[in-house]
Amino acid sequence: MKIDRLLGITIYLLNHNKVNAKVLASKFEVSLRTIQRDIETLCKAGIPVVSYVGVDGGYEILDSFKMERQIAGDNDYFYIISALQGLASAYENPKVEATLEKVKSVSNRNKADLDIVLDFSVLKEGRNINGNLKILEEAIVQKCVVSFKYTNMENITTTKSVEPVAMVYKWYSWYLFAYSLEKKDYRLYKLVRMKEPVLTNKSMSIIHESAEVLLKKNEEKDTRQYIDIKLFCKSEIRMKAIEYLNGAIESEYENGDFIMNLHLPENEQLWFGTLLSLGNLVKVIEPEELKGRLCSKCSDILNLYV
Repeated sequence: MKIDRLLGITIYLLNHNKVNAKVLASKFEVSLRTIQRDIETLCKAGIPVVSYVGVDGGYEILDSFKMERQIAGDNDYFYIISALQGLASAYENPKVEATLEKVKSVSNRNKADLDIVLDFSVLKEGRNINGNLKILEEAIVQKCVVSFKYTNMENITTTKSVEPVAMVYKWYSWYLFAYSLEKKDYRLYKLVRMKEPVLTNKSMSIIHESAEVLLKKNEEKDTRQYIDIKLFCKSEIRMKAIEYLNGAIESEYENGDFIMNLHLPENEQLWFGTLLSLGNLVKVIEPEELKGRLCSKCSDILNLYV
């Protein structure tokens, strides 16, 4: 319906900076001409949409405009509540719980009628994760430098001083995304490897862009070394291989055995440990150096028991 699209365009413009017509047309699956007519309709309705022409042209709503009326429906609140409950399961924070209670109070949907449950409670397990989260969140709010002891994958522990930008949950773990004062660049620090985080009295040295923008830039410049792997897998481990290795099945045999291709960070330990755990139900076809690495590790394990 047109009224729904007009509301959607208004909300989208409020949540973003200048947006061009092509982006809006793609977002709402209509023509450029329809977007132009919709913008004219919004202006006639009193919504201050400003148009810019040229290469960097687009549409933008004046900062002075705010939507005062209630625009969220029961389904909107349902998704908000589900997301907040997921966050609350991963992070014990009175502010999160208070926000959750506020949103629940204005929703007409049955509070017990949630059919999507996000449970990240495993993220609170071990090594004072929740306490570290609170300290790092405070550092982000205060915009101050935080220092901590950090142990890398080579088991080397050093002291880091960073300017925190955001807390990030990805790859089944909590990370601190921060600007390294030593490297003069942005890094992800895994909380489980972090000890004794301390807020300092040093302010940020630079004004950082939004976390969303910086994280996207950081992902685009991935400098990790990758390895291409080809495996022969027995049919018994089909679901385990799909779930834990997340590769592409190249071909299958009549008995259910299959060939799987992987493209993975070379020094990550998770996939290497998974290969070891699958034992004689998986065989590396290539590369040769990975075969040697697995044989060497198996030999070291056997030497513990002889």
